[in-house]
Amino acid sequence: MMPELTPHPYGAAELKRVAQRYMSGALGIAAGVHLLLVGAWWIQSHRMEAPPSHTVRVMKYSELGPPPSISTASAPPVVAVNLPKTQVKPKIAVPVPVPDEQAEPEQTIPDQSEIAPVADTTGDGTGTAVEQDVALGPIEDDGPPPEFVPFEKEPTVVKRVEPAYPDGAKQSGIEGSVFAKLWIDKEGNVKDVVILKTPSDVFNAAVLAAAKQWVFTPAVMNSGPVAVWFPVKFTFHLQ
Repeated sequence: MMPELTPHPYGAAELKRVAQRYMSGALGIAAGVHLLLVGAWWIQSHRMEAPPSHTVRVMKYSELGPPPSISTASAPPVVAVNLPKTQVKPKIAVPVPVPDEQAEPEQTIPDQSEIAPVADTTGDGTGTAVEQDVALGPIEDDGPPPEFVPFEKEPTVVKRVEPAYPDGAKQSGIEGSVFAKLWIDKEGNVKDVVILKTPSDVFNAAVLAAAKQWVFTPAVMNSGPVAVWFPVKFTFHLQ
């Protein structure tokens, strides 16, 4: 005959009591493990090392010897120079008068009248002809300048020629302004003309013919003439 079992109460209240007891134990164990780990790390990082040993030797001031001189430490080595035992005094020249017959002729600078016959290269009998071994060819033009050339002084018009009004433009009643750029060489002459903008091609021939007759003072850069492109506006207007 089996013994009779006594039923134990089991429910939410009993589970809460068991869960709280085991939770408290688990938190205590975890806190202890963390404290051990942190304590071991702190001891390892703050462990005192033994100070290094130094040997100290006590000496008297008299045993150190004299200190090195500051003035001679950085001074360059002395180089021995052999000087003559007797110093020779400089001689002072004393002018001695001589007769006029023995005196050398006085040196003079030739003037322009004396230089001109010597520099005459025409060979026409008025002077001494000088032969030149180097044959000078014609001076070649450097070509048109770049679009932009720096200059300190711009060209100034010396001679201006107004273009003639074309008959075809007069009859048609065409007006307007022609914009052109002029190639001015180092002598102030117009080498070329380029039409930039025109209201009608009928004006171009008149502008080219007139602009090539213009004369300028050349542009100056660094105290010397330079070739430049110079813009000019030609206006055609019917009265």
